[in-house]
Amino acid sequence: MSQLTANQKAVLMNELTGLKRFCTSLTSDGHDADDLLQLTVERVLERGMPEDAHAGKWAYRVCRNLWLDELRAREVRSRFAKTEAASNSDLGVSDAGGLERLEFERVDQAINTLSEEQRTVLLLVAVEGRSYAEVAEVLDIPIGTVMSRVARARRSLAEKIA
Repeated sequence: MSQLTANQKAVLMNELTGLKRFCTSLTSDGHDADDLLQLTVERVLERGMPEDAHAGKWAYRVCRNLWLDELRAREVRSRFAKTEAASNSDLGVSDAGGLERLEFERVDQAINTLSEEQRTVLLLVAVEGRSYAEVAEVLDIPIGTVMSRVARARRSLAEKIA
């Protein structure tokens, strides 16, 4: 792997806003998203990438892999922690903004119940506006798999929200 070219650095800088949204959609937490974005950019800058690689697509792939590593680490830690924090607070809805927040939380919770594979492709396609071909390339999976996962994710969300 080589250091980033000037063009790759420029592409990476242009992708930061979309990459930040992707981090937020993966983590569902602003602080975790910030940390994930920082780790992603650090990793890309430290380790570089092949000269023929598209910096944006490479960064999305690095981001996704870092998040999967974090999820695995959390799972291992939780097995040993033996503690479960369960706090269910009732949502007080007193205005129209509260109704919107409640609906957003319902959708967010439904998205978080999707499998990691379905959630990742759905967020890249529906939120980031990536084409199926781009998502297939970023995730290194066949385009048919992307299409199938998006369809199953949409169907699952419709059932959970309706």
